[in-house]
Amino acid sequence: QFQFVESGGGLVQPGGSLRLSCAPSGFALGSYHIGWFRQAPGKGREGVSWINQSGESTHYADSVKDRFIISRDNFKDRVYLQMNSLKPEDTAVYYCAASVRYYTGDDFEDIYHYWGQGTQVTVSS
Repeated sequence: QFQFVESGGGLVQPGGSLRLSCAPSGFALGSYHIGWFRQAPGKGREGVSWINQSGESTHYADSVKDRFIISRDNFKDRVYLQMNSLKPEDTAVYYCAASVRYYTGDDFEDIYHYWGQGTQVTVSS
């Protein structure tokens, strides 16, 4: 079964940083555009950041712009999300997923695939 394995989450104080990592299981990243998504307690899943196949194009949700940085290393089959200046409202389970279409809209559930278990990020003092 193809899916992603996310890692790097944890508990961090407001203003702190974390670097999330995403690795594919059973397939190679190079053919896909990748998105990072998150789901906070009691809320639906939302898009956070996206990167195209080559890594030359990136997009961010307004809520994380200028604080988060998405990157990828196709040789290592890894996608990263550097999260800086973290806020309590960033608390969520973070997921990555893949698509053959570079889509940054809200109706992503049927466009992005290979969802993993996610990694928990908790921002609290």
